Amino acid sequence: MLQIRGLKKKFHVAGKDIPILDIPEWNVKAGEKIAITGPSGSGKSTLLHLISGIMRLDEGEISIGDSRLSAMNESGRDRFRADQIGYILQDFHLIPSLTAKQNVEIAMNRKYSSAERRDRVDDWFERVGLQERKDHKPGELSRGQQQRVAIIRALISEPKLILADEPTGSLDWETADEIAELLLELCRSDLHTLLVVTHDLRMAERFPECLHIRQINDVHRRTREPGGLAI
Repeated sequence: MLQIRGLKKKFHVAGKDIPILDIPEWNVKAGEKIAITGPSGSGKSTLLHLISGIMRLDEGEISIGDSRLSAMNESGRDRFRADQIGYILQDFHLIPSLTAKQNVEIAMNRKYSSAERRDRVDDWFERVGLQERKDHKPGELSRGQQQRVAIIRALISEPKLILADEPTGSLDWETADEIAELLLELCRSDLHTLLVVTHDLRMAERFPECLHIRQINDVHRRTREPGGLAI
């Protein structure tokens, strides 16, 4: 489903090139649910940005299904991301002037008719327990409710791949547990491939597979501080 070959990414900082990712090969099968853990600055979020096409790699190839993302220009990557990838962020990124329903509708794929859009939106708000809140604006919702809206927005158009960057990072532990279980259940039932970057070990333990970034990224397997920790 996801194939990465020879991926390299570095950042230019204070006149120096700092390698952040070096992934010789990594494959993710369709339907897999993987949590990726590791310290801040280790390249976890950068990896998601590259997979989604938000950021361009320096070397190598990324393919999702039959589409070679690394060969696309910026507009091509934008179109592919809109059609094939659902992205969930820590801070939700909901438009405050729109209702929860409108925040979902503006992100929906154009393949649906007006009637299909209405039915899908109603069904999804019911699935996440927000049927009575769909006409509320984000400021009228709790943070957990806002993240549920963000989850609907990411999943409703049936993308091939779901990427989540610290989806429980701004939530209290009880709400975080609820959101983690909801996200996994929705992706299991709809057969989505799910990659989650998280510092939340409680969330990571729920996943069938949990990888430390060192297990993917060769930079952090061979670059060590004196104390033996990956930098």
